Amino acid sequence: MANHKSSLKRIRQTASRRLRNRYYAKTARNTVRKFRKLTDKAEAEVALVKVTKMLDQLAAKKTISKNKASNLKSKLARHTNKLGA
Repeated sequence: MANHKSSLKRIRQTASRRLRNRYYAKTARNTVRKFRKLTDKAEAEVALVKVTKMLDQLAAKKTISKNKASNLKSKLARHTNKLGA
């Protein structure tokens, strides 16, 4: 167990941030799953903007890496484009 006040505080901060990051990452995964189930192109185009914004925000906060956000956005855009064809 830690002995210093600063390390005890650091443990508390890390625990709360971990919970927060887990919540937002799980929410993002669920949103992406729901997006992939969409079959209407117009609906998907509207949802793509919201999902893209969410992924960018998570990448900015370093909840997910910027490369993961970029890869997901690319795949979701391709999914949207396939719906029209």
